[in-house]
Amino acid sequence: MTGSAVPTTQSSKPRDGADFVELARWIKDAGLLRRRYGYYAARIAANALLLAGGGVAFVLLGDSWWQLLTAALFAVVFTQFAFIGHDAGHRQIFGSRRRNDVVGYAHGAVTGISYEWWVGKHNRHHANPNHEDEDPDIEIPALAFSDEQARTKRGLLRWMAKYQALLFFPLLLGEAVMLRIASVQAVLRREVKATWLEAILLATHLVVYLSAVFLVLSPLKAALFILVHQGLMGVYLGCSFAPNHKGMPILGKDERLDYLRKQVLTSRNILGGRWVDELLGGLNYQIEHHLFPSMPRPNLRRAQPLVRDFCRRRGISYSHCGLVASYARILRHLHAVGAPLRRPHRPEPSPG
Repeated sequence: MTGSAVPTTQSSKPRDGADFVELARWIKDAGLLRRRYGYYAARIAANALLLAGGGVAFVLLGDSWWQLLTAALFAVVFTQFAFIGHDAGHRQIFGSRRRNDVVGYAHGAVTGISYEWWVGKHNRHHANPNHEDEDPDIEIPALAFSDEQARTKRGLLRWMAKYQALLFFPLLLGEAVMLRIASVQAVLRREVKATWLEAILLATHLVVYLSAVFLVLSPLKAALFILVHQGLMGVYLGCSFAPNHKGMPILGKDERLDYLRKQVLTSRNILGGRWVDELLGGLNYQIEHHLFPSMPRPNLRRAQPLVRDFCRRRGISYSHCGLVASYARILRHLHAVGAPLRRPHRPEPSPG
């Protein structure tokens, strides 16, 4: 393994999947895979009301510096819309793919992120979390998550990898913008099947968003509004997804684990009450989510003790910590990976 090591116990060796079959039976018998239509109807309605309320406040405040607070509000609301899009992409809301896709495309139109592009990318991550060359979430040019990745960096990217622990949070300021750029690129390259639909949705989002901002605000305030909104949304998104796998074991190119261990050993849960559930959109139950991606978000809390107990009985390492501690672990890992790059190169002594 590169990066952090998977515990070298008998439980970490590949198996035939029998353990997961048994766990899945526990989960199904507990009714945790049933749809939660009422929950999602209430959640989507609440998000829509927040968006509408933010829109009303934006219009009433007019050309005011108080709009920077509105920008912060929109950063939170847009991220909550992204969480629903995530759930739709995993078919957590409805049993049918088509209905989930309708919700997903609608929420992608609000956030300005291509739903189909993101689902494809995210599914590749779920199939091989923290696996070198197979998980797109650890193929980030500005960061290195393993010694091998660090060694391949050159030029500016190598300098950034040296100090990536210091740069990590500042880099998140651009996350939302980068997602939108990648979305546009995917549509232009026809990497999504619903090319015209995605193009119309992304273009509509951009036109409505920029028109509203520049019609209500003066150019300077409009520019600052966009910077605050996009920057905070990027930080919120990054801080919601980063604790789940960053700093956890990275599987080498030729390493293989059975499904249960691959998902559990590379994932981390975040401890906390229901406020953490709301803040992170249920992603704090990352282990349970990765094991059962289609499990409705509100059922993850109930599944957590079942999965933890099952892993304990099988001797499988089950990682969890608090929210602040998770960021500390991420930064320590990034600092350690970048350490060899910070050491001055010493040429080999000449013979004699």
